[in-house]
Amino acid sequence: MASLYGLLHRPLSAAAAVAVTTALPDHVFSFSKQSEPDASPPAVPAPCSKPAACRTSISDVSLLLADNKRSVRSSFTISSPAILLTPYQYAKLANPRKNDEASLTLASSQPDGLYRWHLPDPKAYGVTESNGCSKAKSQTVVILLGWLGAKQKHLKKYADWYTSRGFHVVSFTLPLSDIVSYKVGGKVEQNVELLAEHLVDWVSEESGKSLVFHTFSNTGWLIYGVLIEKFQKQEPSVIGKIKGCIVDSAPLAAPDPKVWASGFSAALLKKKSVATKGMVSSNVTGRGTTTADGSYGDPKPTVTETALLVALKKFFEVVLDFPTINRRLSDVLNLLTSEQPKCPQLYIYSSADRVIPAKSVESFVERQRRAGHEVKACDFLSSPHVDHFRSHPGLYSSQLVNFLEDCVITCCRDSS
Repeated sequence: MASLYGLLHRPLSAAAAVAVTTALPDHVFSFSKQSEPDASPPAVPAPCSKPAACRTSISDVSLLLADNKRSVRSSFTISSPAILLTPYQYAKLANPRKNDEASLTLASSQPDGLYRWHLPDPKAYGVTESNGCSKAKSQTVVILLGWLGAKQKHLKKYADWYTSRGFHVVSFTLPLSDIVSYKVGGKVEQNVELLAEHLVDWVSEESGKSLVFHTFSNTGWLIYGVLIEKFQKQEPSVIGKIKGCIVDSAPLAAPDPKVWASGFSAALLKKKSVATKGMVSSNVTGRGTTTADGSYGDPKPTVTETALLVALKKFFEVVLDFPTINRRLSDVLNLLTSEQPKCPQLYIYSSADRVIPAKSVESFVERQRRAGHEVKACDFLSSPHVDHFRSHPGLYSSQLVNFLEDCVITCCRDSS
């Protein structure tokens, strides 16, 4: 029986040829050989209208441990997945009310860290006060699920935003090399499974603890779907602990080879990709706008990127049609469409996004509203894919503040 590698050999070779011309890493297109019956899907690559001024500014959370009169910069490294619970134990013991300078960040053994725990900034507004809002925040962990190609350094500004307001944060990323070399029972499955187990342990430790998910692009969105699936099967009570979901630059309701090609091209080429430039929107002024880099008119992909996009599109036309992959994706997407937790949702997207079409997000939002979910959405109009925070920091912050206070940590609105 033909292997997955054999089926994909031609488009993969074409993509590799283009990758060489752009000095891409040799390993990014290395797939494991698997027989069709055993093949499983690769990890998936993976919006409110009343802005309000933030009461606190984003602080730079330092990794300091108080040692009498000295502060020692420190980082705890996890040597193996088996002790991934270590960050939780440190977070459990650390009390920002007692340790004014205590904030720990813990990373996995990967160079950039797949998994990192960020404690609330002890200097955050209200953290040291004994009020309901402070307690609610200290019992909430925000899980940041990164986009395709995201690293911990990319998620740090989001983690800092939450920790500066008194929340715990877990930031989770998957290396691009692990995603494209996916194999059954491999690193991707193991790391997502460990994250799920850790979150179950967190909310089960004492009553009153809750989860808020903040996902980025289709990778983070689909990892969220896999986590929901695991909770439903292994610990259904955790579903009720999910108090909110923020979806940045997603979702795509159905697999689309063109969208997947665009996402992978952006992850591979990074700032060289046209997907990072945004596109002209006539909705802003009625006459068209300048792009993110200041030039007028729609930027065009280079010859190299065009060739890569063609190769990737052909590649995903085969991959997404592969029976086991198609079934797996359908299961996760159906769950996200019809079985999401009964918690408020916020969708942040842009009409200028070249990866995830705005119409796809708007259509999904409407379906969720018809299903009875509490949904908020904000179109940022001009910002590129997963670039809304950098392009419009004030508006982005106001959407998060309003959503969290109106829908998630409602006691904070009452006490403000």
